[in-house]
Amino acid sequence: MAARVICISRAIWTGAETIANDIAKELGFRCVDEEIIQLAAERRNLSHAEVASAERRKPFLRQLLEDVARTKGAELVNYLPNQRLVPVGNEDVRALIREAIRDTAQQGNVVIVAHAASYALGGRDDVLRVLITGSPFKRASRWLKTSGGRSPEEAAETIRDSDKARASYLKRFYDVDAELAEHYDITVSTDVLTTAQATDLIVRAARALNS
Repeated sequence: MAARVICISRAIWTGAETIANDIAKELGFRCVDEEIIQLAAERRNLSHAEVASAERRKPFLRQLLEDVARTKGAELVNYLPNQRLVPVGNEDVRALIREAIRDTAQQGNVVIVAHAASYALGGRDDVLRVLITGSPFKRASRWLKTSGGRSPEEAAETIRDSDKARASYLKRFYDVDAELAEHYDITVSTDVLTTAQATDLIVRAARALNS
């Protein structure tokens, strides 16, 4: 079956966005990311910001505990965690995003970045599921080269927070306890491979499926 859809899951600071765009150019596909959020928002006449915020939102109890620790309990009367709007229901958002992913995939010839699209489309045989990852050290080093000299400690903390957020997302949206290599058709580390080499590997795999 031809690969009409390529799903790119990624850890931060792996060069995945560059790789995804280059794959799309090589194959003549569209590359979408935030468009998934916009499409999901349009289904319920919501704003892009509302859906994006709900997608990222931590469970209430976890947010409360983190804020209690951060503020030492101060100013938590009438607590509402960093939200000005009545939140969109979590299950509503999950359904909207999954539908947006499926509709985008149905059009074909597309690279979908993030939103756990590999899980949303796991039952389709025209999808190439790709994970782009790397070690925390290499990812932090890549960030430090382009961030204007921020500290390694800040980089390490940001990576830890991002990786925890990805794990939480997979659990909330797809009840995945642990992300595994076998959830993907290709797992690529950019610790050694350049973005061009990673792009070439994935493009070759996609074309091999099309032959």
